Amino acid sequence: MSSQGSLDEAARAEFQRFFELHHRELARLAALMLGDADAADDLTADALVAAWHRWDRVRNADQPLAYVRRMVINMCNSRIRTLMRERGGLHVLEGGERESRQDPDVAAIVDVRAALRRLPPRKRACVVLRLAFDLSEQETARVLGVSVGTVKSQTSRGVAELVRALRERPEGPAAGLLPGGAAGGPLGEGA
Repeated sequence: MSSQGSLDEAARAEFQRFFELHHRELARLAALMLGDADAADDLTADALVAAWHRWDRVRNADQPLAYVRRMVINMCNSRIRTLMRERGGLHVLEGGERESRQDPDVAAIVDVRAALRRLPPRKRACVVLRLAFDLSEQETARVLGVSVGTVKSQTSRGVAELVRALRERPEGPAAGLLPGGAAGGPLGEGA
């Protein structure tokens, strides 16, 4: 086997390991950003294909996972903009809920997802990365290509908007999810 052939095999094996370790997390990120598991699966596949085509650049990045997370977020934002253009506005993000699972937390998850979809893309990305993926402010800033101060303010404002949205429905299942403004609960569940 030539040295080029062994390099190609090494790159394939390295990408395969990356895929196996991070596919699920990247799909969850896309699902939380888009609010649609099927679209998220498709988008994640597209992002991973793009990552494979740029694998030399991705693997040489300081943090390859952060690089691919950013790809997913950019693709999600692009998809949301396309949907808004195609369907004429923000009502697309507030449309009907689709849930295939029926477990005790589904209603609360649907409320949180609906509230997340109402956030502007940057706030949504900050909230999802900080709370659902437990990234530090520095890691989130690096993934999004913004300052730590922007992450702090966007996360704070995003959480405040979520709390307000969830408290507007006092009878809703998510009414008690964010007591005292502390973010928690189902942001990462069921995705």
